[in-house]
Amino acid sequence: MRARSTIFTLFLEYAYPERRAPVRDLVAMMEALGFSEAAVRAALSRSAKRGWVVAERRGRTAYYALSDRVYWQVRQVRRRLYEPVAPWDGRFLLVLPEGPKERGERERFRREMALLGYGSLQSGIYLGAGVDLEATKELLGFYGLAATLFRAEHLGSPEEVRKAFPLAQAEAHYRTLFPQEVPENPLLAFQALTRLVHGMRKVLFLDPLLPPELLPPGYPGLAARERFFALRQALYARAEPFLKGFHLPLATLSPRAR
Repeated sequence: MRARSTIFTLFLEYAYPERRAPVRDLVAMMEALGFSEAAVRAALSRSAKRGWVVAERRGRTAYYALSDRVYWQVRQVRRRLYEPVAPWDGRFLLVLPEGPKERGERERFRREMALLGYGSLQSGIYLGAGVDLEATKELLGFYGLAATLFRAEHLGSPEEVRKAFPLAQAEAHYRTLFPQEVPENPLLAFQALTRLVHGMRKVLFLDPLLPPELLPPGYPGLAARERFFALRQALYARAEPFLKGFHLPLATLSPRAR
């Protein structure tokens, strides 16, 4: 777990739906996860320079708030992690964007498309099943890209569709994701909970959450999500005494607040 990525997980899981958190709470939570205060403040400073977070002050309290762009990403992650998967109508969404041309930006765009549930049929052609059309349009707008979009049925076998997605990598990730037990100690439960959510949000770049009828036999994704929800609830119950020591919106600490 890297410092900047872990800070994103803290905002995602413990501050949402607020977009800001006190600096002292971020530092204390990160120290509980094994990061030094200097490393946390450096990560926050670098994130601010990139425009990912904004420093704020309210009275004597210093905060960092997520930028509009990053808050949009948080909403997409939470939507895919915690909202029920909508029934699939049997059609795919094809997206043919005009760019990006610069390699680094192209890779960032590809990763964000993957985050929304898209795979690549070939370079520059994205395929999604049950993806959010409005979020897709918003992402294209962020990059200033025009695109041609199609809704279409696939006339071949599910195996042909699955080639567009890194399901084998997602399966390997799932198999290393879950802790063996739920710690009794609130601090240890917080650590396990944060690692669990961090790992689960990372798998969203690999697992498009395809409809069941498209999944290969024995694929663990659906069972892994149910196990994640159950473990998250159990870990929250054990971690709550630790979490209540922070100035966080306690309503979001409920596992039912998806």
